[in-house]
Amino acid sequence: MRRSLICFLWRLLAGGALALGFVGIFLPGLPTVPFLLLAAWAAGHGWPALEAWLLGHPRWGGPIRAWRERGTVSRRAKWAATGMMSASALLMGLSSAPRLATLGVSLIMLAVAGWLWCRPEG
Repeated sequence: MRRSLICFLWRLLAGGALALGFVGIFLPGLPTVPFLLLAAWAAGHGWPALEAWLLGHPRWGGPIRAWRERGTVSRRAKWAATGMMSASALLMGLSSAPRLATLGVSLIMLAVAGWLWCRPEG
């Protein structure tokens, strides 16, 4: 019973992360790749078929394998992530969002971009 519950929770996490990654393809500001990395990691613990599908995916398998094996992020992915975070910060600044929230989110995105650009390229 306990083992099946743990497997279910891993699958739930993998499925939820995969769903958020899918939504992130269409929704600016919601990242895709980090959720796919999380989905592959969780699937590796409780859903081997999903893990294999993600690792073999023609579009996303390469970046997931590169991160797992070498901790690398392509320059193209870095630019794409930086561009999306910049666009999101700009849209928040132009919206009616509270200024403190806009500042806080923008600072978090700046920190994430800094961390991302410090990762090796592959």
